[in-house]
Amino acid sequence: MFFTVDIKKAVITAAGAHQRTLPLQSLVDRDGTSKTALQIVVEEVFAAGIEDLCVVVHPGDETAYREAAGAHGGRLHFTEQQEPRGYGHAVLCARGFTGEDPFLLLVGDHLYVSREAKTCAQQLVEVARAEGCSVSAVQATHESKLPYFGAVGGRLDGARRGLYRVDSVVEKPTPTEAEQRLLVPGLRAGHYLCFFGMHVLTRGLMGILAERLSGAGAAEGVSLSAALAVLAG
Repeated sequence: MFFTVDIKKAVITAAGAHQRTLPLQSLVDRDGTSKTALQIVVEEVFAAGIEDLCVVVHPGDETAYREAAGAHGGRLHFTEQQEPRGYGHAVLCARGFTGEDPFLLLVGDHLYVSREAKTCAQQLVEVARAEGCSVSAVQATHESKLPYFGAVGGRLDGARRGLYRVDSVVEKPTPTEAEQRLLVPGLRAGHYLCFFGMHVLTRGLMGILAERLSGAGAAEGVSLSAALAVLAG
């Protein structure tokens, strides 16, 4: 889906039962300063030119998260995921915040380390602005790690290094399924392109999530990867 609106909003998901305390832990940043993991991710977001940021939290966690964000706490919006219905549902909980606008999405239990001067979020936002469509960050991942990630199949977009046009998306594929559907020319044998928790998404994605939430099987949870597969189609 093509869009021309600038990307000024971001969402961080942090409501997962087994991950919700990780963003509150303190670490030493690369500049030697002690910060919470949440503060590091929030700084990543704002460094990418984002103006408004919403954090999706478990009910009752807002105060702890606002404090963990340090000086940025007053700039944050919060929304709660009232029940665990999947990662896609957590993203959909922020629909009232994102509205019709494209947005940057990150997970709260990851830290992102760039090999370049620009942060990972900056690089992703710049690509999304240039291409005018949803963009997901991926990394080459060995097939032994496939049970932990969503993965994509596709091809290089012309001669542009590191930019792929997505044909298919599968959540936690088996090695056999990956070999059949997710081979990407140019990758080492046994490696696939897997998500690492950062996307720029269009308003169309929220509509797909809402449809899947109301559909058959939604009680088992709503997958972001499944919605991205529809979007890629």
